[in-house]
Amino acid sequence: MAISVFDLFSIGIGPSSSHTVGPMRAARMFVTRLKKDGVLAETASVRAELFGSLGATGHGHGTPKAVLLGLEGHSPRTVNVETADDEVERIRQSGRLRLLGTEIGNAHEIAFDEPNQLILHRRRSLPYHANGMTLFAYDASGTPLLEKTYYSVGGGFVVDEDAVGEDRIKLDDTVLKYPFRSGDEMLRLANETGLSISSLMLENEKAWRTEEEIREGLLEIWRVMQSCVARGMSREGILPGGLRVKRRAASTACQLRTEGDAMMHRSEWTTIYAMAVNEENAAGGRVVTAPTNGAAGVLPAVLHYYTNFVPGADEDGVVRFLLAAGAIGMLFKENASISGAEVGCQGEVGSACSMAAGALAEVLGGTPEQVENAAEIGMEHNLGLTCDPVGGLVQIPCIERNGMAAVKAVTAAKMAMRGDGSHKVSLDKVIKTMKETGADMKVKYKETARGGLAVNVIEC
Repeated sequence: MAISVFDLFSIGIGPSSSHTVGPMRAARMFVTRLKKDGVLAETASVRAELFGSLGATGHGHGTPKAVLLGLEGHSPRTVNVETADDEVERIRQSGRLRLLGTEIGNAHEIAFDEPNQLILHRRRSLPYHANGMTLFAYDASGTPLLEKTYYSVGGGFVVDEDAVGEDRIKLDDTVLKYPFRSGDEMLRLANETGLSISSLMLENEKAWRTEEEIREGLLEIWRVMQSCVARGMSREGILPGGLRVKRRAASTACQLRTEGDAMMHRSEWTTIYAMAVNEENAAGGRVVTAPTNGAAGVLPAVLHYYTNFVPGADEDGVVRFLLAAGAIGMLFKENASISGAEVGCQGEVGSACSMAAGALAEVLGGTPEQVENAAEIGMEHNLGLTCDPVGGLVQIPCIERNGMAAVKAVTAAKMAMRGDGSHKVSLDKVIKTMKETGADMKVKYKETARGGLAVNVIEC
């Protein structure tokens, strides 16, 4: 299966790639299917049922909001984050839903009673994945028109029930120039071709786009990351959700600016860059899944570290950073998971830390072996990390955790650059270990808000 860097890094909306971005995409897929089947105009009612982690922590992750927006035809990439809450409030106040309402000439309005037609099953799961949802459509007589089950498998990826038995990832049989599915294969190809990790990935990306399109697409992702950091470092106040978590990135950035030389505080700045992103994510802002929303702050923070504190940093380096990060992220997606509901936060923040560490080593001039070593270090020291969000919100410990992982990624890259790339534990071994650790982890530690900090911190 072929995975593009643009599958791993997609522009979306907070607070969660698996609980917000994925369900919005799934709901939009459902109404688009109604249109394709020619039954949209006949649809008199719809019902959505959320299972597993979607049902357990859906309210805290904004899943109902995402489903409503998706049914109205909104896409995570283009939905207006400033007016999204107003759109949802309109639906709830009017009791009316405009199916595919974003498409002129296709909108079909129906009655919608959210408490009875958008159901969150807190302790029921579907067999394939912890993030499952089933949508139904009926005509005026109650006759079923369509029933579809979708799984949000992490990072905004959506798999429908028809693909479950075939592959857990978005199916794509594109033939790549240098295909690799393991770290060992990646290093072998690099040695055989003399190409860097980012160059290997670039050659594979050319199966879908021209080099200029790849460069511009990655720089657009970088611009969204920069905008997100800038917004997060300029906004103060209380984050939504009921925990009354105070935004800290802006005030801390202000303090650091008064303390002089930024180079002297580069670790703190790296932490703040990450926290700024995740505060924006928690507020439902525009973010880049990298590779998930819960871990969206790590790569932008380390990229800001590169552009602000590494001499000679330029846009070519940004492009190479994202390509190398994508190559590493693809290995996690193919061979383990990037879903907190499946393997805990080691699959989200751990994967992001690994991707950022390897990518930074790449732009610091590291050999392919040093890049692989940095990625391995970044993951090895996140093994066993649980996903236990307090109140089911992507705030505690998620925001700070991104800051800590960003600094850890920088440290991992520097450690690898001091060596020659040889090490005892390979990236493949640590990915395998992460997957096995996730399988052994109790469900209560996998984004259900029924264990860990989620039950030991008083919500107030």
